[in-house]
Amino acid sequence: MSEMTRRTAVKLAAASVAMPYVITRRALGAQAPSNIMRIGCIGTGRRGRELMRPFVHTGLADATPARLAAVCDVDSNRLAEAVQGIAAWHKEKNSEPLADIATHADYRELLARPDIDAVIVSTPEHWHARIGADAARAGKHIYIEKPVTYSLEEGRQLVRVVRESGVVLQVGSQQRSNDAFRSACEAVRNGRVGKLHTIRVQLPKDSGTGLDAPADPPPNLNYDMWAGPTSPRPYTEHRVHPAKGFGRPGWLQIERYCLGMITGWGSHMNDTAQWGHGDDTHSGPVEFEARASFPSRGLFDVHTDYTAEATYADGVKLLQQTGDPAGVRFEGDAGWIWVQRYKAEASDPAMLEEPTEAGAVKLYRSTDHIRNFLECAREGTEPICPVEVGHRSSSVCILTHIAMKLARKLRWDPGAERFVDDDEANAMLDYPHREQWGTV
Repeated sequence: MSEMTRRTAVKLAAASVAMPYVITRRALGAQAPSNIMRIGCIGTGRRGRELMRPFVHTGLADATPARLAAVCDVDSNRLAEAVQGIAAWHKEKNSEPLADIATHADYRELLARPDIDAVIVSTPEHWHARIGADAARAGKHIYIEKPVTYSLEEGRQLVRVVRESGVVLQVGSQQRSNDAFRSACEAVRNGRVGKLHTIRVQLPKDSGTGLDAPADPPPNLNYDMWAGPTSPRPYTEHRVHPAKGFGRPGWLQIERYCLGMITGWGSHMNDTAQWGHGDDTHSGPVEFEARASFPSRGLFDVHTDYTAEATYADGVKLLQQTGDPAGVRFEGDAGWIWVQRYKAEASDPAMLEEPTEAGAVKLYRSTDHIRNFLECAREGTEPICPVEVGHRSSSVCILTHIAMKLARKLRWDPGAERFVDDDEANAMLDYPHREQWGTV
């Protein structure tokens, strides 16, 4: 275990060691080699590249010294491009030469490295739970893309493993680190809209057709490893990702690997809905009902248009639909607040002013999602979107998807995380994993 991982693990286990840790940091200096957090990135495709660049830049700050030290991908072409990209991004902000970047084709090799303190997980969704759990067991802190897991049962298990391991996990719900979303949710939690009765979520919809033309996988791609926990299907470029460039990959519209916009954008907007309602850390709605279109689109089979209604235990309605722009509207008996990327509006602009009254709710404040993760991993503290919060927000999306498929009202027990008296629905909380990968 590297020095950074060892010290953070000790800090998580016993708060009493916090002062010696701070003294050591000051004595060594912020950029001392043993004080630099070493990051590995698992998945270097479109989203991986989007994440690696700010990790490179943010990691140069004195307060959170870190550097990308290793990358992993099942596509060797993307591995080579990742190394080139990291070198270029490093050069933008630092005149010093970049140390060698280790490359791995199997994420387990990267996790076995004792010099890696934390990992970025930016793979297709069907891999999130397994890699996240393995990283936690290896003692690595984790920045994992949303949705945190593909299935609800995987989410329950990942929460358990992360808690048992004591590592810091940040879900990539970056809207939480934006003032517009925080101020909107804070205003709602402080009663600025009066008694909240309705939350409206609007999401974009998928379109296009996936071409199903089976072919031999290219030599640069380990396609069997890419399929991972899912049962394999014949290779086609639209099933995986573009052979050249970093355009939107086809797997985002194939239900075997992703549930579509309900988790793609829904993980963001339903997270905001949960944050504003106040159930984000432990609960969610107790009833779900949805209708969706699943038109014939070749290889692409996720939903397009949809409408959904969920109800919280306090009677607040969560109404979802496709539409543009993506955003969330909170409605109460005294007015409304609408928030989207990255602005908030209200029926009365004064609703969005910072609360100053005694006893006002003050939500966790972060201005940079990646920096927040690095700081929390370093200090052993809770990030703005920890694993349970990410799981509960993702659950709203997954349960809505199950309601889409069954097209009837479902009752949900947030405590037991099971549908009430509904074996058919409960059977959809997970999927059969390939034997060699087992369960989380």
